Amino acid sequence: MIGVLLLLLLLPLLLFIAAPQIRKMLSNGVCTSTAQLPGKVAVVTGANTGRARVYIACRDVQKGELVAKEIQTVTGNQQVFVRKLDLADTKSIRAFAEGFLADEKHLHILINNAGVMMCPYSKTADGFEMHIGVNHLGHFLLTHLLLEKLKESAPSRVVNVSSLAHALGRIHFHNLQGEKFYSSGLAYCHSKLANILFTKELARRLEGSGVSVYSVHPGTVHSELVRHSFFMRCMWRLFSCFIKTPQQGAQTSLHCALAEGLEILSGSHFSDCRVTWVSAQARNMTIARRLWDVSCDLLGIPLD
Repeated sequence: MIGVLLLLLLLPLLLFIAAPQIRKMLSNGVCTSTAQLPGKVAVVTGANTGRARVYIACRDVQKGELVAKEIQTVTGNQQVFVRKLDLADTKSIRAFAEGFLADEKHLHILINNAGVMMCPYSKTADGFEMHIGVNHLGHFLLTHLLLEKLKESAPSRVVNVSSLAHALGRIHFHNLQGEKFYSSGLAYCHSKLANILFTKELARRLEGSGVSVYSVHPGTVHSELVRHSFFMRCMWRLFSCFIKTPQQGAQTSLHCALAEGLEILSGSHFSDCRVTWVSAQARNMTIARRLWDVSCDLLGIPLD
């Protein structure tokens, strides 16, 4: 009994001492690419929380401008632009794409990074459940609208930010909008599974086009993603010493966007800058193809 009490008393101290080593172990993936990007054009969604022309596509333009100024100051790259993009509104997505295509002749990198997590049941402007609407359908439409420009600019890449949480996800076609039953935590997992299925089907369709596609698990990152969950905010604070910084969390996305020789791995899922496991559901190409068709139908995109 005394031994157990002593262990409980010492545990916080042991965790504190071991925290640097544990954090290093949990965030050991580092993008080592030395690729230079003069003349390249990149779009990153949700970036309000090299030398390429970078478009920060985000809902909160004011926050985006602050991020852009910080990037310009740190990197010296003045070609960082902010554009309005609300992934919960297809009109906003189409307006962003129209403006971007009018301004730019090329697009080499598209990073679909934005997302919502564990928000109360709500719907997008178009009536989609918020998780599937923003995390999947919003990026599905954006990618569709920019796809011809990506093909014209090949070699080019699409990076879809997913999560290890996809393992708990299922695609319930009879309840895709969560109207029959809803769990905020599972809704997030379902949408992250959709990200991987979208990646695999898109990669299959783009074989030979010069456009490669990857999904990534960034790790547990300190961000505003958990703002809708009091429990998750408490957990983030309690285990903050083990959570990745935004810079560490960006490494795998950077690796998939920049590292040389990854084209042969198009359609793969990455974590800590290397190919990693996905669930059986995430490998089911029958579900992937059906989800593609359903997504096109919901968004009014003609089927191939």
